[in-house]
Amino acid sequence: MSTSHAGTTPTDPPPLPSAPGAERHPALGLVNTRTMRPSGEFDDLAETADAGDWLAGAGLLPARTSLDPGSADRLRSLREAVRTLLAAHLDGVLPDAAALAELNAALNAAQFTEELRWDDPAQGPHRESLPSSGTPVDAALTRLARNAVDLLTGPEAASVAACGAPGCIRYFLRTHAARQWCSTRCGDRVRAARHYARNRTPGRH
Repeated sequence: MSTSHAGTTPTDPPPLPSAPGAERHPALGLVNTRTMRPSGEFDDLAETADAGDWLAGAGLLPARTSLDPGSADRLRSLREAVRTLLAAHLDGVLPDAAALAELNAALNAAQFTEELRWDDPAQGPHRESLPSSGTPVDAALTRLARNAVDLLTGPEAASVAACGAPGCIRYFLRTHAARQWCSTRCGDRVRAARHYARNRTPGRH
């Protein structure tokens, strides 16, 4: 796997928008931190600071929390496990046992207790899960793993899809049955390639 640092080169397009479903499922956002660009594979979590920033941006760690290299490795390992499990789900095959073990380890990294919270009159009463054991990173990984399980077993499991654009390795939730692309950019790229292929003069390259 490439460890390209987050950033762009002069030949790269700007970052893709979030894939459909990622706003509700941080596990989907996690798997899409590894993408393909014209310059090659691109990893938003390549550096320890990148991994910490991603967790903070996802609301899973307080802002400016320092992450150690081992914790960043755990996050990247969970990402690859979830990617493997999503691929197995879509292919209808049994997953790699190591990926399943990785996810289950993250599921049990922290224990949570349930509380009824009523802090805002406008919001009213609501249930909240709070970590009762483990470190903040353990809690973040457990929340991501729980969300991955929801993706794989919940009512939206049938909507999980891999982008159909050549070269794209992102996952998304279909907003309608015919949707094949994770973004309009991927869809436009495929349509442009098909248009070029249809209109290409025979014998010319």
